[in-house]
Amino acid sequence: MITVLPTRRGPGRLQATAFGLAATVAGLDQVAKTLARSGLETAIDLTPFLALRLGFNPGVTFGLFADSGPMGRWVLSGVTILIIGALLAWIWRTRSAMTGAAASLVVGGAAGNLIDRLRFGAVTDFIDLHWGEAHWPTFNLADAAIVCGVGLLLLAARESKAPAASANLKRAS
Repeated sequence: MITVLPTRRGPGRLQATAFGLAATVAGLDQVAKTLARSGLETAIDLTPFLALRLGFNPGVTFGLFADSGPMGRWVLSGVTILIIGALLAWIWRTRSAMTGAAASLVVGGAAGNLIDRLRFGAVTDFIDLHWGEAHWPTFNLADAAIVCGVGLLLLAARESKAPAASANLKRAS
């Protein structure tokens, strides 16, 4: 018997949910950054290890490429757009809810930071994790979404390989 799988002409429920999640992450990030820019004149200590402290990063993670000037801003923006496009294509094709959610977190975070980079020339950061005088680089909600999304993508990749590996072991014995 031959089974013909239907071709997908548009996004399914999983893709629509994933695109909605990406838009929500980018939107929440922009709202949080707007509040930070308008109301964080001085740092606010929330706990002994968490503060809200306004900062701006013209580069990428940990301030890399911060001194690259206006040309660097446009190169970083172009690379970000390519990454977002590739992840959106992946979301379009995936049938895995975890992969769709994970890629959506990365897309939403990347889009949130891209909007800042294009509007202000730098990404607005405001979350300061520290222990005593040792500070982690200040970050934002978009950065947190990207880290969580990458972590979920790694977990999804690990889980997708686990059943295949155990099936191969069963066949070998």
